[in-house]
Amino acid sequence: MTRFVSLPLALAAALSLSLTACGGDDKKNAAAPSTPAGTTPAPSVTPSAPKPSGPVTRSSAELTRALLALSDLPTGFSQEKEDPEDTSKPFSSPTSKCKTLVKYLNATEAPGAKASVTRSFSGGQEGPYIDFGLDSMGTAAKVADLRETYDDAVSSCSKVSLKIEGESSTSMMVEEISAPKAGTGPFAFRLTGTSGPKRGLEYTAAITGVNDVIVSVGVLAGQGSEFEAATEAAVTKAQQVLKAG
Repeated sequence: MTRFVSLPLALAAALSLSLTACGGDDKKNAAAPSTPAGTTPAPSVTPSAPKPSGPVTRSSAELTRALLALSDLPTGFSQEKEDPEDTSKPFSSPTSKCKTLVKYLNATEAPGAKASVTRSFSGGQEGPYIDFGLDSMGTAAKVADLRETYDDAVSSCSKVSLKIEGESSTSMMVEEISAPKAGTGPFAFRLTGTSGPKRGLEYTAAITGVNDVIVSVGVLAGQGSEFEAATEAAVTKAQQVLKAG
């Protein structure tokens, strides 16, 4: 599962209407959450070496250690299976103004990323479904540039089309929203189904910086408190493990 702000990952889980357990210890808590997602505990972390002063090279293993794990989430969540064969591009738009946003929504990693990791979790059949991603960009300046470009892309595009295999297209309204105050230059937006088979579907995503790394969080079928708590937890763990502010 390698999506930049990975809406297709959450959709795959939510729209299948059957959340099949992967097996192993990560699946022991597949029942409905007994602890509200808004009370996500501070993750336990193992500090890494101090960050260098120049451009930073991050390995996938290092990013994986900094990514939220099942043990960091409230009881009741389970981790979703990865699908390395998924090459679908469900978003489209006939409007040239939406070209950049469509590209980003369909991307398998942040454009220009040196290394990328993701994990997706579900809190039961009714959700919420939460995606977390870390993308190493090398420098804080590149993180800021991509964040600004993404913000501009959202501001320039009012709607996109979402096409799920076997169904007709759903029109999705695009709107920028207030971002959780976590990381550097946080930015957030919402996609809402306004017509078609997935009318009413709502997905909220945040993008923020932790020095040379982009932190992305996406929540489907969740509440505002869950979105904010998930973003803050993701940033906190990335800052502590990567020793980056």
